[in-house]
Amino acid sequence: MRFVRTIAGMLLLTVGIPALLAGAGLWLAARHADPDGGFAARFETVRTPARAVVVSDVDALLRAEAPVARAGQARLRLTARTADGPAFLGLAPTDQVRRWLADVPHATVRRVALSRGSLPVRLDPATAGTAAAVPLGQDFWVREGIGVLEWSPAELADRSLSLVVMRPDGRADLALDLRAELRAGWFPGVAWALLAGGALLVVLAVVLLLRPVRPREVVFVVEPDQVPVLAGRLGVSSLSGLGQRSEPSTLPDRQLVSVGSAPAERSRAAIGPVPSRRPVSLADLAADADWSWPPVAAAETPRPVRPATPVDE
Repeated sequence: MRFVRTIAGMLLLTVGIPALLAGAGLWLAARHADPDGGFAARFETVRTPARAVVVSDVDALLRAEAPVARAGQARLRLTARTADGPAFLGLAPTDQVRRWLADVPHATVRRVALSRGSLPVRLDPATAGTAAAVPLGQDFWVREGIGVLEWSPAELADRSLSLVVMRPDGRADLALDLRAELRAGWFPGVAWALLAGGALLVVLAVVLLLRPVRPREVVFVVEPDQVPVLAGRLGVSSLSGLGQRSEPSTLPDRQLVSVGSAPAERSRAAIGPVPSRRPVSLADLAADADWSWPPVAAAETPRPVRPATPVDE
């Protein structure tokens, strides 16, 4: 039973400690949320001579840099402005965006690193091309907006979509001011659930591992005539004194004698010595034992003693 408690306690610690640490991390992150519950971030100014900035696979970028945005019903809001005013933002299937911008010079986002302060954006060199493209009026956009684009990444997680940011009129030489805001209503609840669950598991593990072991009780089932033998083997005077060492007796051995007026020379002990071993059959008894019937010489029965005062019937 002790082994089972130890294994159970170790398993609870294995689950409880990571849950407790994850809950503490989420709780610390939740303290940096805005008063309305959102998490806002600003990107470094993106500058490129191309006509558009493209994120080839939005879901892959979120999976690598911000996986929390893909969980539950979290919503992501992007705001983009140029020196001339609000920029165009649109989500469309990757293959259609690739064909549409095949001859249009555009820069591809290679990485967006999460860090303190403004988030750095790494761009690949702009592609060569001379064609122009106007985003307004295209029918392949899944989501589109001027200045602001908001969507739930979980709803579009199973689709390969590209994000395109450019001027509404399609002119080149971009200088984009980008901001992002993430709203996850489940964030505080999950943080407190992990904290409470992790603490509970750790407490249960400590109780199982540090619980004192109760002493075991040993029960002996023996025949009545074997009780003295068992007590002698255990080194006690009686089984009621089990656990206590018996002191050697200093009193002389005494035997019970029969009560009566028979002569002392014919008196016999009422209880003889305990044999060294238990007889298996009648043949193992002492040779001088007389088991014949009727007995050869019956012992004389002493006469009863009459009371000094007669008793009335």
